[in-house]
Order: sequence, then C-alpha cells, then structure tokens
Amino acid sequence: MKSFNYVITDEQGVHARPAGILVKEAKKYASKITISAGGKNAEATKLMAIMSMGIKKGTEVTISVEGDDEEAAAAEMEKFFKENL
Repeated sequence: MKSFNYVITDEQGVHARPAGILVKEAKKYASKITISAGGKNAEATKLMAIMSMGIKKGTEVTISVEGDDEEAAAAEMEKFFKENL
C-alpha cells in the first residue's frame, strides 16, 4: 500500500468540479484509492462520498492506494492533487 498526505490549497476546497475530475482520474486505475480527512473516509471513485466529506481549504487529506498498479496510481494521484487541489 502507498499513501501520501496533501493539504488542500484550492480556495473553495474540494467542490463539485475538481471532485468530478478526481473521480474520473481515480477510475483509470485498478487499485483502490481512498481519501481520508477529519475522521471520514471515501473511495476516490465515489463522487457523492467525496462531496459529503466537506473538505475545505487548509484541510490535510491522506490518500491511500492499494492494488496491482499502486505505484503508478499513487504517483499520478499525487500529481493530480498538486495540479488541481
């Protein structure tokens, strides 16, 4: 299992548009990708679960990746977070 932490820098936090793009990105991989923040967890492929977390700017999230392509998936997800959130 691979994981990394990231502090959300987007002014609006994780809102609908970037969450939708995140879901699309996460679905490219066979690995299970999980987002954790504030005691809540959500699968990165489930838009409503991500939205219900209410992740705001300044929140530290932990992204965990587990599966056959976890190396590539973790690297790409980290890149995605830096570029979009």
